[in-house]
Amino acid sequence: MPDGRNLITIKVINSINQVDPVEWNACAGSENPFVSHSFLNALEQSGAVQAETGWSPHHLIMVDQSNRLYGAAPLFLKSHSQGEYVFDHGWADAYERAGGRYYPKFFSAVPFTPVTGPRLLVRPDAATGEVEASLCAGMIELAERYEISSIHVTFLPESQRSSFEGAGFLIRHSHQYHWQNRDYKSFDDFLASLTSRRRKTIRKERERIAKAGITFEAHTGAALTSRHWDTFYEFYTDTYDRKWGFPYLNREFFELVNDTMADRIVLITAYEDGQPIAGAFNLLGSNAIYGRNWGCNHRYKFLHFEACYYQAIDFAIAHGLDRVEAGTQGPHKIQRGYEPAQTYSAHWIRDSNFRAAVENFLQREKEMETDEMGYLRGHTPFRNQDGQ
Repeated sequence: MPDGRNLITIKVINSINQVDPVEWNACAGSENPFVSHSFLNALEQSGAVQAETGWSPHHLIMVDQSNRLYGAAPLFLKSHSQGEYVFDHGWADAYERAGGRYYPKFFSAVPFTPVTGPRLLVRPDAATGEVEASLCAGMIELAERYEISSIHVTFLPESQRSSFEGAGFLIRHSHQYHWQNRDYKSFDDFLASLTSRRRKTIRKERERIAKAGITFEAHTGAALTSRHWDTFYEFYTDTYDRKWGFPYLNREFFELVNDTMADRIVLITAYEDGQPIAGAFNLLGSNAIYGRNWGCNHRYKFLHFEACYYQAIDFAIAHGLDRVEAGTQGPHKIQRGYEPAQTYSAHWIRDSNFRAAVENFLQREKEMETDEMGYLRGHTPFRNQDGQ
């Protein structure tokens, strides 16, 4: 940190474009693509994230007198709880039935993105603990000033838990399913680590897709064109129309990320007779591939597993990546070699009585989560030491 002659201030900005991308990325780092300036800017510039959609940017930045960025935190004022993947609808309902006003609330994470990553972005040469504490205090001061009910920070890394806890946030425990690369040399090498039953099941699933004549191609970097995005967006919106009703991302978003970070995109496309029938949108981190969105216009059994899970595993093995993160929920992923991974969120509640109720709930939920994690870890499909 600079000495006392160089004043550090915390500011609120209403667009990430008010920060130099180089400065923002110096704090965000290169490991996680979702907190990059390019990704967050694409969400804002496309209009997917704006006040009109219930996502009003209120990012915190710490700058000195020369506008050098020492820390930042993506922050949004929200009028709903959609697109977060850590559900607090029950909390909102309970608080409002008791006469409180739950919305608007503050939310710190990456919109529509259930991926663990830094929420307190700190320049490498800054004092990490001091910057993280200041950003947490800045969130709380902002919430107090505007009498906001709560602050919710989702999918934060375990390394930042202590900063939020120290600031008075409550920690919530949940889990996802991640595939871990144990130095596999091929997909068959991975299959050899599984029990015979699961190995046969996965092979049958993949064979069924192959026998249907469906092939796959991973497009990335300069190989991606507007034609690919036109096709994928058709799949994406069709799947949302059938399952969820409203797609969070628009066509412009995909064009913007393609323009600014194509080398971090892996778009896996499925073909039948040379025609695209499905696609899976992934982003690359420094040591992981993250599955985000998928869609299809043909309903083949096991097509989703192949496009989103097995193709991602193939890619991770071929490129020496440590893991595949395939999004939220889905205990069926366990039987396909994905293992339970603990996730965390942090919650600050302004009303002391409501905070006490939430704290009690989180303690009971944590106990159930501990039991469930123990159960899940005991039911992975990997062979034991006896090879069974």
